[in-house]
Amino acid sequence: MIFVKLLQILFTAGGIAMLAGGGALAQSKVLATVNGVEITEQDLAFARSEIGEQIANISAAQRRSNLLLYIIENQILATASQTEKLDEGPDAEALIKYYRRRAMHDLYYERKIRAAVSEDAARKFYDAEVAKIKPQTEVRARHILVKTEAEALDIIERLGRGADFAELAREKSTGPSGAKGGDLEYFTRDKMLPEFSAVAFKLEKGAISEPLKTRFGWHVIKQEDKRESKPPDFGEVKDGLMSGMVRRKAVEVISALRKAAKIDILDPDVKKTLEAAGRQGRSFQ
Repeated sequence: MIFVKLLQILFTAGGIAMLAGGGALAQSKVLATVNGVEITEQDLAFARSEIGEQIANISAAQRRSNLLLYIIENQILATASQTEKLDEGPDAEALIKYYRRRAMHDLYYERKIRAAVSEDAARKFYDAEVAKIKPQTEVRARHILVKTEAEALDIIERLGRGADFAELAREKSTGPSGAKGGDLEYFTRDKMLPEFSAVAFKLEKGAISEPLKTRFGWHVIKQEDKRESKPPDFGEVKDGLMSGMVRRKAVEVISALRKAAKIDILDPDVKKTLEAAGRQGRSFQ
């Protein structure tokens, strides 16, 4: 996103309406002043859009404090810049023009693209896709992988005497799951070697296999559970699903706008590169 105070200056100077809708009064709440300049709740929202991901790993209260301090620092530097007339001259004007363009880009993206993708639309897409999914049987199993059949037989004997499977896996297994007590979590038949799946799925819950040889070595398998697979809940995938829908909407909208625009690439080297890559009509969003 763009610089918070620059956004505010540009919107005011250009007569652009600030983000509309409910909560206008809350957005105008003054959180601090710097040399008489008000910093509002809306400024905080802009800052959150700009740098929120960078401070997502701290507490909500600390994030809010950091965002406010960030805006205060922006205002202090903005004031110093104006005092020293750094906002004058062709370079400064070009920079302000660039960020105004970026501000307009962000406004369109938020209001015409992101806002066009609703949670209801995402839910309908989710329901339609889930309806196409056929449940599959999956098992949860543990295994201990060793180099020889003799080692596998010794493990089976120790299990028969009451040894704990997970502890033996951590002690003896040469496979990557050994550190997790041999736990392979839930899997469908196609996720493992055919011979491994054949044994794991045939076992009863809690049963332990005879030694099984694969190209990786000798396995002792214990089936922990068997169930029919279920799709993830909507809440688990909602954010990712909506992000994907927003990206698709962006491609659709921006492609249409590009087709309607008259674009002339005047730099010959850039034009040649874009033509070679077939990117003349592709969105960079």
